[in-house]
Amino acid sequence: MKKYVILVALLFSGILFAQVGKPKLEIVGQQVKAVYYFEDGKIQQEGFFKNGKLEGTWTSYDTNGNKQSIGNYENGTKTGKWFFWNGNNLSEVDFSNSRIASVKTWKQDSLVNRD
Repeated sequence: MKKYVILVALLFSGILFAQVGKPKLEIVGQQVKAVYYFEDGKIQQEGFFKNGKLEGTWTSYDTNGNKQSIGNYENGTKTGKWFFWNGNNLSEVDFSNSRIASVKTWKQDSLVNRD
């Protein structure tokens, strides 16, 4: 299962740079908010850049608008707890310096809250 979560994390990272269209960019204080869209106009992912590096909370959605993942960057580095939803499974991945430190997976529907 850990290999699956690693693959999902790597794919999420790669999605940031493999966008078909240009993102909508908006200056928010000292950061730039970026929103990427699917071809149908629904939000694919959103987050912030600071000094050209990923910063703060990034959220990824599927084509139905359901959260697929949410996590934080500090100065371009994945940090802290990230959450990945896959059907009725929720994986909690702890990152340290963009490396996976631990993985926990839950399979109960009551624990898979995307709000």
